[in-house]
Amino acid sequence: MKATYIFGAGDIRVIDAPDPSIVHPTDAIVRAVRSCVCGSDLHYYHGERPSETGRPIGHEMIAVVEEVGAEVRTVQPGDFVVVPFAYSDNTCPTCLDGFQTSCPHGGFYGSFDPGGLQAEFARIPLADGSLVKVPDVDPAAASEELLGSLLTLSDVYLTGHHAAFMAQVSAGHTVAVIGDGAVGLSAVLAAKQLGAERIILLSHHADRAELGVEWGATDVVSERGDDAVARGMELTGGQGAHAVLEAVGHMPAYEQSYGIVRVGGVISRVGVPQYEKAPVGFGSLFGKNARLAGGPAPVRAYLEPAIRQVLDGDINPGRVFTKTVDLADISTAYADMDARRELKVMVRP
Repeated sequence: MKATYIFGAGDIRVIDAPDPSIVHPTDAIVRAVRSCVCGSDLHYYHGERPSETGRPIGHEMIAVVEEVGAEVRTVQPGDFVVVPFAYSDNTCPTCLDGFQTSCPHGGFYGSFDPGGLQAEFARIPLADGSLVKVPDVDPAAASEELLGSLLTLSDVYLTGHHAAFMAQVSAGHTVAVIGDGAVGLSAVLAAKQLGAERIILLSHHADRAELGVEWGATDVVSERGDDAVARGMELTGGQGAHAVLEAVGHMPAYEQSYGIVRVGGVISRVGVPQYEKAPVGFGSLFGKNARLAGGPAPVRAYLEPAIRQVLDGDINPGRVFTKTVDLADISTAYADMDARRELKVMVRP
């Protein structure tokens, strides 16, 4: 099969890789319908050490089940499914608490075992706990718009939703969203769905801000650094935001978060932190009685209702996709997203 491997910083290639096969009786093999490039993939694109063999990459996919192991009960060949970016058993205490990305029996894609999801086929461990069927949709006949929206449920939209959910966003709240990538814009849409009254989007790109406004942002702050904090505080009458949804993962975004959060508010981080230590002292969290939440989004916990929202037309998060390429051309998707020429790129097998 064709699969995407990363061989070093900026070195993305599509190679001939072994076809996946059932290893455990709880596995399934799926055939890709669509995959995509994630902003978090760019961290590897920037920093991967050179390798002669490369390694698989990619963690977002919608697919059709091709084969199942002897113990798989909830899906069967021919089912159209969403593949969450992490696999889990969905039965252990951690999963039942709603934190499937921390499942002690689960894991993540993008390694040799089980492989990456920017590929024609993939092995899905713990298929019963991980895969979720999409009812009454033939992917061969579905529109690109519908496929894109369903694909966002593999990660990006539900990561934005997780940010808002963990911040306990509700009716009447003022929310600040830091980051205008696909996750940040998804967080705007999710916060609106949860009833936020005012949503302040920190964005430096007019086209992205425009989508954010369509999805519910009431204010756009284009300033940077301390100036952005000052503008956010001005917009809130000096009070700050009840919830700050941080979708970047770099220290300046965290510093803006505790600068703009309201006394007693919540900072919810879903941008993968590119730092090891973050201030939590008097001048950041402690002095404001502010709380810190967020983490790797357990999208499996949210999938069934989110699929229904997409199929009913309540949300259309697939609008974050601004380009579609064939798998053979995926290196251009990485380059375009890295250069910010595209917001998020969908990939056809």
